[in-house]
Amino acid sequence: MAGSKARTAARLLLGGALVFAGISHLTFARKDFQAQVPEWVPVDEDTTVLASGVVEIALGAALASGVKRNLVGNVAAAFFTAIFPGNLSQWINRRDAFGLDTDSRRFTRLFFQPVLIAWALWSTRR
Repeated sequence: MAGSKARTAARLLLGGALVFAGISHLTFARKDFQAQVPEWVPVDEDTTVLASGVVEIALGAALASGVKRNLVGNVAAAFFTAIFPGNLSQWINRRDAFGLDTDSRRFTRLFFQPVLIAWALWSTRR
């Protein structure tokens, strides 16, 4: 039972974090997120940031709802995988955003993406 409660709490926390991140994409952190969009993305930076913000809000709400947990966890993990090139781009192109204003800070951030992937999967399993 304790494991189930921990997974539920982790899922709700991740859902809330995604909703917050999505809202920040659409509002106060829009420019920072634009710094992460790789140059090869065929859509302009602002549209990419707005679209990813909407996806994050939807994923966060779906995680919080608990409906189809396994599927939503898989989609969230796939989303975190899909946006990883943005983190790489920020590091490779030395773009400052979110206080990541040194190569070492940008590089260190890369290691958090696998944590998010594992968190999405673990928190949505029984």
